[in-house]
Amino acid sequence: MEERSELKSKPQKRVLIATDGSKASECVADLGIEIARCIGAKIYAVYVIDITFFDSILMDESWVKNTSEQFEKLGRESICCIEESARAAGIEAAPILLKGNPAEKILDFAEDQKVDLIVVGSTGKSGAERFMLGSVSEKVVRNSKIPVLVTRERIKPDKFFSCGHEYEINSANAVCREP
Repeated sequence: MEERSELKSKPQKRVLIATDGSKASECVADLGIEIARCIGAKIYAVYVIDITFFDSILMDESWVKNTSEQFEKLGRESICCIEESARAAGIEAAPILLKGNPAEKILDFAEDQKVDLIVVGSTGKSGAERFMLGSVSEKVVRNSKIPVLVTRERIKPDKFFSCGHEYEINSANAVCREP
């Protein structure tokens, strides 16, 4: 019997970048894009419209519809911005707009798509403010079976390590190379 050597291609890595549409989440997206480029990953840009508070308070239907439309517009703009930035960096990206509890939807999507890394931002709330408002990033970290990178501020590392290799990041071009 003749042996054939077949190359097994590794499945493409997947990075989920969660955004809430804020200015701070743009920095989170930039970092996620840099990481995805360095590891050759596909990006899922995810925005979740939190509809849980619509259910808990009696509100005028027209107000709910108008507010929901505004969140949807913000969400689409946010994920399309990430998609454009990723494509400009030569990375495949898919914009994903979901509705529901943000932490649950992020985790469900990540598991369904077999995501390798979730990148989320943190506003840095603490104490009573975090207790009252909750924290999507904290809920994601606590309940995820997938590695989660939580960042507060723009981090532009000069180097990072992956699979025993050290990579340098040229921030101007987001080019990764082994030193």
